[in-house]
Amino acid sequence: MIVWISFFIIVLIILILDLGVFNKTPHIISTKEATKWTSIWVTISFLFSGVIYWIYNNNYISNPDELKPIGAAIKFITGYLIELSLSVDNIFVIAIIFSAFKIPKKYQHRVLFWGILGAIVFRGIMIYFGVLLINKFSWTTYVFGAFLFYTAVKMLFTSDEEQFEPKKSLVFKMIKKIIPITTHIDGEHFFVKRKYIRAATPLFVALIVIEIMDVVFALDSVPAILAITSDPFLVFSSNIFAILGLRSMYFFLANMLEKFSYLEFSLIAILSFVGLKMLLHDFIEIPEWASLAFIALALFAGIVISLRMSKINNTKD
Repeated sequence: MIVWISFFIIVLIILILDLGVFNKTPHIISTKEATKWTSIWVTISFLFSGVIYWIYNNNYISNPDELKPIGAAIKFITGYLIELSLSVDNIFVIAIIFSAFKIPKKYQHRVLFWGILGAIVFRGIMIYFGVLLINKFSWTTYVFGAFLFYTAVKMLFTSDEEQFEPKKSLVFKMIKKIIPITTHIDGEHFFVKRKYIRAATPLFVALIVIEIMDVVFALDSVPAILAITSDPFLVFSSNIFAILGLRSMYFFLANMLEKFSYLEFSLIAILSFVGLKMLLHDFIEIPEWASLAFIALALFAGIVISLRMSKINNTKD
């Protein structure tokens, strides 16, 4: 319990420093600033694997999978890379949402910040029930595995032209029925008063749509990490580090989404791998290092191919 409480306190301190110190004044986050923070978050996440090693080496937390310290550290890194890679699709959708509701760049960080608070709560709930199901009903492993493999196949054959339209979504229509929505943005406020009527600004609407979409994406990402481990602390901590780094990664990739178009095939490969791993876990035991190597290689290949193809296309133009 002390480890869990300490982890939550650390996350809370990070969030307070983020909004209250480093981003107290709304501003446009440059690619240089986003690159710096993305590097910092990735470094902190990898360093935390050392903390994981120390925690499990000293038995400071319950170890349901009876993992060795090095195995726990590898599973954390593997889970973190899975969550980070699956966040790429989330970034595409966030960019579409911001564009649809015409959210100024200097207020986008504020929306993402509050979106992350909601994501932590929802991910925590989904992870709790996911671990509970797998531990209580072993057959759910096959259900999660089949779902992930189906998702990978669906991604492979889905046309790129089928684009998400936030203003036509059910979420937007429901918000409109519950509370009036103004088309004007009043600074960084989520609500404004118009003729004695309290109305939601586009910032609030974008926030709610992003929250709902995160839950939808979590339906893929949570089962994916459960294929690596059912240890609650490893699953939750790797998820949280990926979510905390999502904001800086969004601003890092937002202006370069087209350059990384081939990353989608990396995601398909990763989802297929973890899906098959869950389906075949009774027949084939894949070592932690092999899972980590495959996921890292898939991500690296996707990035390299995307950059190379982007360079070739620019040369042709």
